[in-house]
Amino acid sequence: MSEAAVLERPIAPSGSHAPDMRLTSALLYLDDVQVTFDGYRALRGLSLTLDKGEMRAIIGPNGAGKTTMMDCITGKTRPDTGRIVFDGIVDLTKLDEPAIADLGIGRKFQKPTVFESHTVADNILLALKGPRAAFASLFGWRNRVEAEKIERLLTKVGLIEHRSRPAADLSHGQKQWLEIGMLLAQDPKLLLVDEPVAGMTDHETAETATLLREIAKDHAVVVIEHDMHFVRALQCRVSCLHEGSVLAEGSIDVVSADPKVVEVYLGR
Repeated sequence: MSEAAVLERPIAPSGSHAPDMRLTSALLYLDDVQVTFDGYRALRGLSLTLDKGEMRAIIGPNGAGKTTMMDCITGKTRPDTGRIVFDGIVDLTKLDEPAIADLGIGRKFQKPTVFESHTVADNILLALKGPRAAFASLFGWRNRVEAEKIERLLTKVGLIEHRSRPAADLSHGQKQWLEIGMLLAQDPKLLLVDEPVAGMTDHETAETATLLREIAKDHAVVVIEHDMHFVRALQCRVSCLHEGSVLAEGSIDVVSADPKVVEVYLGR
């Protein structure tokens, strides 16, 4: 981690005289994040916090800033102003994409990206977190990984019975689950998941909600989604974005009943 990425503002914890370098106890902290593209303000003072082990659903109309927010968190886009803090101490705005991924932030895009010519099990094997040094690669550390670890991940994402199949033979929903398994193989602290149920059957959608709720027991998860039935099934806190900032936040019932949310999003 570069020295520039570590926040310089120590915080003294309550009841203690010893400084604590953590700015916040939240796992992810966005404060007044602003992004402009060719005069268009994609994010307009976006502020949001995510606790450790929390799952959050992000909803909102097209152009609300949802993808730009994800891009800023992962280092794809650098904000004009504002602060994005990970794990209480790391300023993500000063890091590039590989460095942010190494911190334990994994992202899944809407379209699944798997190694279709490889088996399902080999996809997990290739994604497993491990040493990158030339020595480790030379002696094939992946070949020594216990099969139980791969089987455990495949069981979690519901693909253990398909472990020997080429990934190309999986359904669309199964490919989504495989990619989620590949993210989990990296042992992330935070998963960013973009519209995971687009194109899925009703059964696959229900299974995906169950899977993400299970994952959220051990990882923080942010899910961008338009399917409100799926969002309800996640049983988590919801943030509605509009014009680059948070319009409403709370339970799905509270947010969906908010007149402003109904006007700009749900009523369309």
